[in-house]
Amino acid sequence: MSKGLKGEYNHSVDTKGRMIIPSKLREELGASFIITKGIDGCLFAYPNDEWELFESKLSKLPTTNKDSRNLKRFFQGSAVDCEVDNQGRVLIPATLRNFAGITKDVTIIGVGERAEIWSKEKWEESNNVDDIDFDEIAQGMEDLGIII
Repeated sequence: MSKGLKGEYNHSVDTKGRMIIPSKLREELGASFIITKGIDGCLFAYPNDEWELFESKLSKLPTTNKDSRNLKRFFQGSAVDCEVDNQGRVLIPATLRNFAGITKDVTIIGVGERAEIWSKEKWEESNNVDDIDFDEIAQGMEDLGIII
């Protein structure tokens, strides 16, 4: 298992849809990994071992439950195997770029077991410090049993 993806990096996507994976994240993601649709309008990038754990959890969901079927379709239906080329780039398929609103500039953040790939504009909108209620975040952490 990975040691944990972390950090924030800014890059761009070229005209062919290729993006450089920052070397620190590449060490954790590996030479091949999975990219799929993510929550909040970004893409999720999973190291293969973390993806297998996630798929294992999805496989345990009941097929008779509509929400379960929709979750599987959302994540597994859009998942692609990505190979890092000699220049440290991966090709992000157009369907995934369109889903995330990625046209040129991207922000890649490590969030533990996965990385998130955001259009720079969406990331800046969702991560605006002026709009963040730190008391609400602290209360949410406490509610989850995370005491700092």
